[in-house]
Amino acid sequence: MSRMAEESVERRGRQRFLATRWGQVCFWVLIEGEKLELNDLSLEGFAFPASSPPPTGQAVSFVLQRAGVPDEIRGQAQVVNYLHDVSGGQAGCRFVSFEGDGAERLHDWLVAHVIANATVRITEKDARAIVAGGSLI
Repeated sequence: MSRMAEESVERRGRQRFLATRWGQVCFWVLIEGEKLELNDLSLEGFAFPASSPPPTGQAVSFVLQRAGVPDEIRGQAQVVNYLHDVSGGQAGCRFVSFEGDGAERLHDWLVAHVIANATVRITEKDARAIVAGGSLI
């Protein structure tokens, strides 16, 4: 196990959501021109597959994208942890800042994602509470 994995602790206070819909990835991030599938996404950050640890501590520009929607969310994020296991690795990033109304649009993206993936009927009010609520992990 890498030193970063040993030092990493769950940092998210908000619920994280798998970045898939019907088994297909539906959220991506562009970092330094590379489009990466997301493993998960929350109001606080995101995680993506990484076979080796990316540089930590410094903010990097990102562009979030979602399937079927031309809208993008831009901002700065910081790599805060890296986990490596037999299936590969995962880098975890925390949002540092958003351009414009990016934080509000991310909230709306996640509300729509929760509604679309719900196995039982839920209202928009319920979905907003889930997205804004604390981590269930």
